[in-house]
Amino acid sequence: MTEKVTKTSPALILLAWAIVGIPWLWGFSQTLQKAAALFQ
Repeated sequence: MTEKVTKTSPALILLAWAIVGIPWLWGFSQTLQKAAALFQ
């Protein structure tokens, strides 16, 4: 049996990472800001 290998577009991979990464970075920055406020 021969399997057909398809390649994913680099732009699609970048878009997927952006969809996940941007909200994650925002949440992480919010967490750091709130934690810093606790220790002041």
